[in-house]
Amino acid sequence: MSERNDPRTIFGWAMYDWANSAYITTAAGVLFPIYFASTVVPESGITVLGRTMDGEGLWSAVVGLGAFVLFLAMPVLGAVADRSGAKRRFLQAFAYSGAAFTILLVFVGTGQVALALVLFLLSFVGFVAGNVMYNGFLPEITTDDTIDAVSAKGFAFGYAGGGLQLLIAVGIIALHDRLGIDRLTAERLGIAMAGVWWGGFSVFALSRLHDSPTPGGERPGVLATARAGFGRTISTTRHLLGFRQLLLFVVAFLLYNDGVQTIIALTSVYASQTLALSTETILVTFLVVQFVAVFGAVAFGNLARRVGPKPAILVAIGGWVLVAVGGYLLPEGASGAFVGLGAAVGLVLGGVQALSRSLYGSMIPQAASAEFFGFFAVFSKFSAIWGPLLFAVVDTLTGSSRIAIVSLVAFLVAGGILLAFVDVEAGRSSRDRWRVGEAELGVAGT
Repeated sequence: MSERNDPRTIFGWAMYDWANSAYITTAAGVLFPIYFASTVVPESGITVLGRTMDGEGLWSAVVGLGAFVLFLAMPVLGAVADRSGAKRRFLQAFAYSGAAFTILLVFVGTGQVALALVLFLLSFVGFVAGNVMYNGFLPEITTDDTIDAVSAKGFAFGYAGGGLQLLIAVGIIALHDRLGIDRLTAERLGIAMAGVWWGGFSVFALSRLHDSPTPGGERPGVLATARAGFGRTISTTRHLLGFRQLLLFVVAFLLYNDGVQTIIALTSVYASQTLALSTETILVTFLVVQFVAVFGAVAFGNLARRVGPKPAILVAIGGWVLVAVGGYLLPEGASGAFVGLGAAVGLVLGGVQALSRSLYGSMIPQAASAEFFGFFAVFSKFSAIWGPLLFAVVDTLTGSSRIAIVSLVAFLVAGGILLAFVDVEAGRSSRDRWRVGEAELGVAGT
């Protein structure tokens, strides 16, 4: 069983963030979307259901489909992992399979759209599902006084690992002539390296993590576990409405995370089209964000120890408001200022992500941690829908991406206001009244 506040266990847990962040940073975040849209999909596009879609449109549609499937599956999967006492085994399966499918992307060539999408979706499922298990360990290996710092440590390791692997990939691409390979081969190698990094470091991380025993010491069968997982998920969803503080936090998170995720997702497009910046400048800025985020996560972890996680998150949200306004004010071609704004993003990125995870983790029942972090993954995916939609509507109506980017402040402010009303102590005390797996899950109204 994983020990609480054990340095070896915590280091191993954080190293999984170091491992899988290479995938989301290099493969899914930067290189593969560009490679897919510019190389895999023909210039004439692909006909889907009688309509021709270009690379960008097809990519968005498939990623959305994958998010919808995960939206349905993750809470149930988390419930199954909790009941079976097998979070580590699930994490191992998803990490290794996700890494393998990432490595296989190296074999995708021009015109192989179906193969590219299948391999990417399988790797993405491995990443998201693995994160549900990984996050589920957090309340088990910490206590209330250490959970914020440990969560921040995990993100700091992730930013460092993802940034270092991206730096190596960018180096291979920049030096492809000296290495005797063409640029496309260098890009494919950079993508595959992310899978090798993910799988390799996962071996070490998993060696430090252990499953907790199930009640009674027995592991139920697969079908019985699946049925119980579905039933428990439905029951938890129904009773969640009775726990006001946890529900209020979830709604607040949906709003401010929507603003944050939309800014992150649209940064490269906004920089290239509205600010007319070069690809090299954008890549450098992504690296700056990754490495500054290491210090940002640690800094906000320290701030949370002094003032509490909620005030620290509010400070980070304020920083994101300034980032959105700064993006609106940046003049075209201002590469230096854009890199500086990227440094500001790195500073506040860890504050929102790490502390939101730890605050949520401190208000959920430990016995259902994977199930509830399954819901947390769903919240993150669901909240990423509305910001891009608002951006598209405002951009269309006004003809200005600058106005569209600053309109995202509405999500940040609304989420911050709701978060200010969350009673953290009441939320933490209410978790003790959850009777997981029973017909009634505690005393509602707290």
